Amino acid sequence: MKTILTVVLSLAVVGCGGYSNNSSSGKMTAGAPAIQELVPDNMKAGSAGFMLTVNGSNFANGAVVYWNGSARTTMFALSGQITASISAADVANPGTASVFVKNPGGTGIYMNQPAAQSNTLMFTVEQ
Repeated sequence: MKTILTVVLSLAVVGCGGYSNNSSSGKMTAGAPAIQELVPDNMKAGSAGFMLTVNGSNFANGAVVYWNGSARTTMFALSGQITASISAADVANPGTASVFVKNPGGTGIYMNQPAAQSNTLMFTVEQ
């Protein structure tokens, strides 16, 4: 007499970036954003503070603009556009500032997923 043993294997994939999950236990991170353009992309040193428009793709609600590695107050407009408040102190002296965007990280059961970061563009503060 032969005995046939059937094994059922079930796999679950958890935490694939680029997807969202709105379950009550948390949400996965948004995919990586991409910056195509900064408007404006330069300013005279000593200028007043201004709103920087960041055009690109895959910006999630809650994305944050970073200016030389420091977060700036950011407003979400569309998945292709966000704006950030740049202070007069940020453009007080000539030089360049690196600008990148981070989408929010995961929450709840997905909290181990880090925020996705964009490419970096340079903003010029002219003499």
